[in-house]
Amino acid sequence: MPGLIPIWRMMSFFCGLLSLWVAIGSPLEAFDDASLAAHMVQHLLLMLVVPPLVLLGSPWLPLLQGLPQWMVRGIAGPVLRWIPGQRLANFATQPLVGLLSATIALVAWHVPAAFELALRSTGWHEFEHFCFLTTSLLFWWPVVQPFPARARWPQWAVPLYLFFGMLPSGALGAFLTFYDRVVYPSYERGARIFGASPLQDQIFAGVLMWVAGTFVCVVPAVVLTVRLLSPKSEQLQMQRSTERNARVA
Repeated sequence: MPGLIPIWRMMSFFCGLLSLWVAIGSPLEAFDDASLAAHMVQHLLLMLVVPPLVLLGSPWLPLLQGLPQWMVRGIAGPVLRWIPGQRLANFATQPLVGLLSATIALVAWHVPAAFELALRSTGWHEFEHFCFLTTSLLFWWPVVQPFPARARWPQWAVPLYLFFGMLPSGALGAFLTFYDRVVYPSYERGARIFGASPLQDQIFAGVLMWVAGTFVCVVPAVVLTVRLLSPKSEQLQMQRSTERNARVA
């Protein structure tokens, strides 16, 4: 259905699934208890790569089109029209909720006690990844605005939203980069990867988080800002304003 699902959306969705596999299903996972940098790559994929790519794929529309009609009408339709569910979805997709939930998950799970717990327990480790993925989906939802999302804030607020969103990862990355001791004891006792000391591995992990978090948030913020300031955008806004005024009259 090329008219319904553009090729670029389909490719974006499958690239998001591939990134998810790299994060939690590929051999990369075997290094998460030996190298903080490798572990950080997992977290960055779950927070910064998978969510925007999957949401750019706008998966709800092809999913509803691909399900059998009896399932859409008998199960999916009533669930989507359920008032408490709609209210919960409206609350969860508020930009402020996405920003706060992603920030809390990032900071809480990088507290040494919580991080060490996730390294010792497979169940807690999977729950940690689940928290990163779900809260990051909520964070990126107002930015990508996939079907059936609607804008909650004006477009000029989205670059500011991304700016505040990159601050927690930037601060945490800077802390890991410049702190002169190993933060997580498990990596101090672990095997060395590529001959790097535990402190060097921590510095590399901090730089990864700092640079990647900044880059992934700054690029869409710049694109949106340029689009808003372009003459074409101004003309489109004036046209829409004229159309609204005509409808009111």
